[in-house]
Amino acid sequence: MAGMSGRTLLMWDEAVTGYDFGPEHPMDPVRLALTMGLVRAFGLDRAVDVVAAKPAGDSTLRLVHREDYVAAVRAASAEPRRADQAYGLGTVDDPAFPGMHEVSALIAGQSVGAAEAVWRGEAAHAVNFAGGLHHAMPGAASGFCIYNDASLAVARLLELGAERVAYVDVDVHHGDGVQAAFWDDPRVLTISLHEHPRTLFPQTGWPEETGGAGAAEGGAVNLALPAGTGDAGWLRAFHAVVPELLAEFRPQVLVTQHGADTHFEDPLAHLAVSLDAQRAVQEACHELAHAHADGRWVALGGGGYAVVDVVPRSWTHLVGIAAHAPVEPASVIPPSWRDEVYARTRQRGPERMTDGRWPVGFRDWAEGYDPADRLDQSVLATRRAVFPLRGLLP
Repeated sequence: MAGMSGRTLLMWDEAVTGYDFGPEHPMDPVRLALTMGLVRAFGLDRAVDVVAAKPAGDSTLRLVHREDYVAAVRAASAEPRRADQAYGLGTVDDPAFPGMHEVSALIAGQSVGAAEAVWRGEAAHAVNFAGGLHHAMPGAASGFCIYNDASLAVARLLELGAERVAYVDVDVHHGDGVQAAFWDDPRVLTISLHEHPRTLFPQTGWPEETGGAGAAEGGAVNLALPAGTGDAGWLRAFHAVVPELLAEFRPQVLVTQHGADTHFEDPLAHLAVSLDAQRAVQEACHELAHAHADGRWVALGGGGYAVVDVVPRSWTHLVGIAAHAPVEPASVIPPSWRDEVYARTRQRGPERMTDGRWPVGFRDWAEGYDPADRLDQSVLATRRAVFPLRGLLP
């Protein structure tokens, strides 16, 4: 590792908005354009270095993905009507579209470039909010994800010599693709907080999923939250599990995924988290990177389908926090951005950077727990499943 720079990178190439499954698909790329527009409206593009990395090449993609799968993506990209559904391509979730390989490789390249810059000391923090496509498997597309940029970033860190990488995923959906990629690798600790698999895709992420055999056992951590969990419970669960595990693991780099679909307005899930709680977890991840990973932090986007009201505000907060220039929750959103929202979507944009719940309070786990409470039962299940495997008291 080279000497640490205090810079923050924002990985951005306008072409990532070409990741477009079509007008009826919930993953509308306008959410990326509006996020970058809001970043600019607050002047955060002057608080970071906005850079574009090259697309991930085949040798990089093969750090995670099978060669035959990459070939299938290329073929579907060239002739979408002939997409091979055996690879999860051409499905309702992952329709094929022209140029799919190229834009997916571009998004992956931004996350890999972020990881390289942080590892080499060229930046302390790097953000790729177009990334976080955590469901893609080594040999299949899944859940709106073609290439798993999060896994590729972690794999590139390992290739560069990292011995301990922690991945924390707070998307409402289980980070199944990243868990699968490193199931047997003790160098990677994956932690996922998500809605319970009984009520949400991909129906994985049970607390009993704790990693492969031998040294890898205890390398996967899953906290499955009851549908309806709100701010206080979500923050309580995060702080009851994540800090203690990171302190024990001592990662050299922290990679985090910040899907905004935990929000109470998200149309595809059932948690009840506010923008303000999402901001609080972003701040916590920043602090944990400084406390346990010498400040090395790669922050990614992810899901989020309230594409006007939630996603741009949430990820603009993320960029501000990473830039050490946080946007105050009470901030009024510049009218220029609200004009952009209307021009692009014919919707009215939100007026402030808060849902009116800041600061968000929660009861710390150290104060005790209620064995009859569903949220506390979920936390207990995770702690009992994995903490002893890592030498910690449940």
